[in-house]
Amino acid sequence: MLSIQIFEFNPFQENTIVIYDETGEAVIIDPGCYEADEVKTLDHFIESKKLTVKYLLNTHCHIDHVLGNDHVKEKYKVPFLIHEVDLQVLQAVKSYASNYGFSKYREVLPDAFVKEHDLIKFGNTELSVLFVPGHSPGHVAFYNAAQKMLVGGDVLFQRSIGRTDLPGGNFETLIKSIHQKLFTLPGEVVVYPGHGDPTTIEEEKNTNPFCALSLRS
Repeated sequence: MLSIQIFEFNPFQENTIVIYDETGEAVIIDPGCYEADEVKTLDHFIESKKLTVKYLLNTHCHIDHVLGNDHVKEKYKVPFLIHEVDLQVLQAVKSYASNYGFSKYREVLPDAFVKEHDLIKFGNTELSVLFVPGHSPGHVAFYNAAQKMLVGGDVLFQRSIGRTDLPGGNFETLIKSIHQKLFTLPGEVVVYPGHGDPTTIEEEKNTNPFCALSLRS
């Protein structure tokens, strides 16, 4: 049985996600922990559940989703994976982090790259990689078909979508990703976004003002 824990970290109110199963193996996705108390909160959860972290994953590499990469990589000694197209996005963070007040940010580069249809395996769990650009050029989502759950990053939110006015963003590409990659999933799939509350594919098909109307055309 797959379990998911969400932490809201940093001033951007970013969702840091830990997924684990009955074996005690886990992955950490988009660690946004920056302040010492945030780092402590994440570590305490890992320790209290006696989890063994197997991977550090980023859905994409905007600053609010990567602030804790250095801590997770250093403490848990795990492979760090992103999509190759987002490498420049990650490398750019160090040039502007201090402008947002994150002067202690330390860059960590990936150990390997994921691509569409790759499987991230840990314990008895598999996460399939979906390539969903638009919010960032190398954005990916992680899908578990068995339990119908998706860690979607900043692609699809409850009645909203990711912004596309940042470097590498593209509105048409984002909408295409949503329609072709997410809205083709079963309606009962629960979407855990990078900010805010979970939603479902069916709910967004029916109510999302940015993309639901075109489905009925």
